Amino acid sequence: NYTTSAALCDECGNIVANIKIPLPVKPGERGLRQSDAVFAHIKNLPEITQMLKSSIGNEELSAVAVSSKPRDVADSYMPCFLSGVASAGMLALGADVPLYYTSHQQGHIMAAYATSGAESDCVLQNFGSFLAFHVSGGTTECVKVSPGGDEFSIELLGGTADLNAGQAIDRVGVALGLKFPCGPPMEELAKAYQGKIKGIKTSVNDYLCNLSGLENNALRMIEAGTDKEEICAYVFEFIAKTLKKLALNAREKHGDLPIVWAGGVMSNSIIKSRLSELGRVYFTEPQFSADNAAGVALICRKKYFSEHES
Repeated sequence: NYTTSAALCDECGNIVANIKIPLPVKPGERGLRQSDAVFAHIKNLPEITQMLKSSIGNEELSAVAVSSKPRDVADSYMPCFLSGVASAGMLALGADVPLYYTSHQQGHIMAAYATSGAESDCVLQNFGSFLAFHVSGGTTECVKVSPGGDEFSIELLGGTADLNAGQAIDRVGVALGLKFPCGPPMEELAKAYQGKIKGIKTSVNDYLCNLSGLENNALRMIEAGTDKEEICAYVFEFIAKTLKKLALNAREKHGDLPIVWAGGVMSNSIIKSRLSELGRVYFTEPQFSADNAAGVALICRKKYFSEHES
């Protein structure tokens, strides 16, 4: 919802370009209405397309893919995806190449899976599936993923029952007077905190968690005059402990599978450090963790070769 993005990969699966333009959010606001997001994407798309054209250069464009919905489930829909669908359709038509559709979640998981080393480990160790967490402002889910074909088979195990992790971060950050999106400045504040973090009581039941308590506790800390550094450290520690419990519960039922972490929240170094203690976990670079089109480009490549090899 908050980044207009396009990416290009070559026939070998190398990411040639990963282009992003963030959507503007006014100071003090915690996000955008869908109508405003659609308008902002439409304004960004001509510039994005021109940058993509420069990246292609004299190479031949073989296919185009677009994320047309949030997830691969019935009724998964957000209006802002229509902006990308329209732009991708015109690009494919103008270049006379195939147009493929995928989902935002497929793209996130593919980007993390293909660029973090998880893909080679799963192949070498002969894992038929892996666990993945998609953690962002719009999604906090734990899924079981089976590779195969040109897209993943994704089974939803659980996730949040109320707030998404990114939502909780941004709500607290805006309350602290920080500019949306609040993750990066909050991370810097949290790193400056030297004390012990007390009073964290997470709410995790099997595959479901609640994060509204995190927001409520942080707001009470703000009202009590607690230092910003301590509040930010509390927020990230709470999220890390919650995700760790969900991961342990998932492994208890599905075995010691690799875990791929995707989504913008997984760019946070503090959370990554805590989750690394689980072992056989895979994080990618921030450019492929936060919203990006690289995974969609890689899925496009798979779909194209699948169609033309048959």
